Amino acid sequence: MRTTEMTPDQIVTAIGELFAGEGASDYLGEEVTQAEHMLQAAALAEAEGAAPALVAAALLHDVGHFRGAIHGRELMAGTADNRHSHQGADWLTPWFGPAVTEPVRLHVAAKRYLCAVEPAYLDRLSEASVHTLSLQGGPMDPAEAASFAGLPYAADAVRLRRWDDDAKDPDAPTPSFDHFRELLVELATSR
Repeated sequence: MRTTEMTPDQIVTAIGELFAGEGASDYLGEEVTQAEHMLQAAALAEAEGAAPALVAAALLHDVGHFRGAIHGRELMAGTADNRHSHQGADWLTPWFGPAVTEPVRLHVAAKRYLCAVEPAYLDRLSEASVHTLSLQGGPMDPAEAASFAGLPYAADAVRLRRWDDDAKDPDAPTPSFDHFRELLVELATSR
């Protein structure tokens, strides 16, 4: 069965398998795995009372790393183009609406935007995130920042980005993927 023919339950099961498999890998020089990082981001969104679609976006924001877009080690070495945000969003599009996929697509641009409009933001980035910023194009120029701010899901992407930055704590309580399973199935069913 092709992935685009999967039922909502089947695609969520497949995503859960990615979290358990590739998600167990290290995360770009951070002290958490890729899955822990994404689960922590979703937990932060949930704790803040974010809409279900934005919680799902926080959970799925780095799925492009799992889908063969690029591996984190390649990104850190500067040997791969960082398109995981776009590739992850494109992969999710058959099952999830734009309230999920567009913040995923824009989360890298949101880092570049925040570095341009909030000078102190750069200081809160981890060493690994500062390194990837240089590979992602660096801070936006004023025209890029204005264009980004006008996008329909820019504000959600900025919120996601802040959770992304805070979701790298090896001591943080991290929910399991199953905690979010019903949410994902509901969102995929309502697509």
